[in-house]
Amino acid sequence: MSTKKYYKQNPGDQIWWLDMPDNEGKWVFSFDRQTDFNMFQDYPWALTPEQKEIFDRENPLWADFFSDRSVEHGTGKTGDQD
Repeated sequence: MSTKKYYKQNPGDQIWWLDMPDNEGKWVFSFDRQTDFNMFQDYPWALTPEQKEIFDRENPLWADFFSDRSVEHGTGKTGDQD
């Protein structure tokens, strides 16, 4: 049985964040508390367009921080790779 503890930053949010006090610098979130996403490894490539829209709406600062990531390339690098 999982002992994962999730929380929401705001009561109306759809995104759940995993409480990981022993893993500083690792940010894990979920839309359903079943499938976890590592923000630094999975955003935006592992998200559906709808999930990305929700994430960006609820986390505008992170969306801006990652704005140079290209979904099409899936590399985390901008433009020059195909």
